Order: sequence, then structure tokens, then C-alpha cells
Amino acid sequence: MTALLSVRDLRTWFHTDQGVVRAVDGVSFDVRPGEMLGIVGESGCGKTVTSLSVLGLLPQPPAKIEDGSSIRFGDEELVGAGDRRLRALRGNDIAMIFQEPMSSLNPVYSVGNQIAEALRLHRRMDRKAARAESIRLLAEVGIPEPERRVDEYPHQLSGGMRQRVMIAMALSCEPKLLIADEPTTALDVTIQAQILELLASLRERHEMAVLLITHDLGVVAEVCDRVLVMYAGQVVESGSVHEIFADPQHPYTRGLLDSLPSVDDPGQRLNSIPGTVPNPLHWPAGCRFRARCPEAGGRCDDAQALVELGQDRASRCWRSGP
Repeated sequence: MTALLSVRDLRTWFHTDQGVVRAVDGVSFDVRPGEMLGIVGESGCGKTVTSLSVLGLLPQPPAKIEDGSSIRFGDEELVGAGDRRLRALRGNDIAMIFQEPMSSLNPVYSVGNQIAEALRLHRRMDRKAARAESIRLLAEVGIPEPERRVDEYPHQLSGGMRQRVMIAMALSCEPKLLIADEPTTALDVTIQAQILELLASLRERHEMAVLLITHDLGVVAEVCDRVLVMYAGQVVESGSVHEIFADPQHPYTRGLLDSLPSVDDPGQRLNSIPGTVPNPLHWPAGCRFRARCPEAGGRCDDAQALVELGQDRASRCWRSGP
């Protein structure tokens, strides 16, 4: 199947006074029409910078997508595209949900006005039609009494409702790709489950691809088709949800899975991965996970490319394989 989004050798570096921060350092992946791809990893691994690179929302300077990187949406190359073209794509064809809706919504405008603004800008609706569509979208994302809520302000809504408003705004122009950056981080467990269920149902209803950024493998297991595991600016493993959970090939992926609490043994002591992610100003030579890896050996001193293990299956470890 032809990819909707195709990222190849993406290198997004931050040129600072202290040196070059190689936040994303050679990442490649595809998102196919209608699928949900999860990108998972610890804070600082490059997940969010990857999504901002796709959208053209990087702070410039100091961020720069380096020469040789490619981000193709359909048949169009986005690296090097002008601001005007990227603004046209954002909202129309690609939309994003950020992890903290209170900082993304404008506190001085009603939620209805904020949804309507996108509708009037991108879909050329008049004021009356935009208001009616805003109410319909609020109802679609499960907000009760949308005719009343449309005139309320962000501070009058709960965290879960604010996140639903952000989803309604993202859906307003019927995008082909939705990027969701930690959409359940600030929510309690019950609301998290509701938001995930909503995203899954909207994806099917609108036949929309979703790129889900998260640090939570439990979230990935629940809603994603395929998984990309990132560590220290690189992809260290990729595969289907079933393959990753049934037979993880990279020691980092196994460490993440071992740190998940067990439903069968709630009193079990949680495991952790020792150490911390290395400094992106000075990525270590060789395998970047080597200092934290319980399986590290002599060959880990050499940089390891992704080992192809089959269709859509790869691992950045020389021990990988049957």
C-alpha cells in the first residue's frame, strides 16, 4: 500500500551556543492511509521533535532539518516547502492534537469561536454555518449539551472536555492524517480510556490515519496497528503491535515492557531501566543504549544499523534475529 506519509533519514538538529543537539538523527518510517502508528519512547528520545518536523512547526533558529532528510506527504516533498504551503496543509490535510489542551486553547475566546475560526479559514464557511458545524463537531466528540458548551470558555471545561474540544478542532477540516502528541498524559485513567476509544472510533469513521506519540506502551497496545520504538534520537525497533509485544528484539524494548505493571500480580515490584538517556549534545559512539543495556558486549562499541527482520520488522541490535 502506498504511504500517506513517508519520512526518510530525518535529521532535525538544534544549533545552539553549546553545540549541535542531534534531537532526531536519521529516523525513517511510513504511515499508511487509515492506519494508526504509535511512536513510543522515554522523554527526550525525539518523538515530539519528529512530529513537529512533519508539521513544519520547529523553532527556526535554532532548529534545522538537515540536508538529505525527506518528508513526503502523498507525492509532495515538505522539507523545504514554504511557510504558506505548510500553513495550507496544516488543518486541511494534517492536523495535530497537543498534550496539554489548556495551553493550546485561547483562554479569552469561547471554544465554539475557536472551532469556527478554523472552519471559516479553511472551509470558507459563513458565521452561521461555522457555528452549526462547531456544535455538530462537539456532539461528535461526545461533549454533552453541545448547544450550551459551544459558548463556554476553556476554563469552564474539565481536562477531558478540553481534550475533546482539541479533537473537534483537529477534525474540523477532515484531515487525512491526525498527529496526536501524548493526548492522554494529563488525564485520569478513566478519561484516558474514553479519549483513546474516541480516537479509535473517529479514525474508523473518517478513514483517517493517526500518528500517536506516547511514552505509554499500554496505550500503544490498545489502539495502534504498528509501533516505532525510539531511543536517543533513533528508531531502535519497529513492527506490528503483536510482534513487538510477543517477541521484542531490542533490549530497550524488552526493558520498557518489563517495566509495565502486571494485572495478574498487582503487588509485583516494578522493574526499571537503570541510568538515563545520554546527552544529545554528545551521543555516545557505538550503540547509544550500550551503557544501560544488560546484554552489552564488545560488538556494541560499533554503531549498529537497523537489522531488517521481515516486512515492517526491524531492530537496531546485532543480537536481533531468529
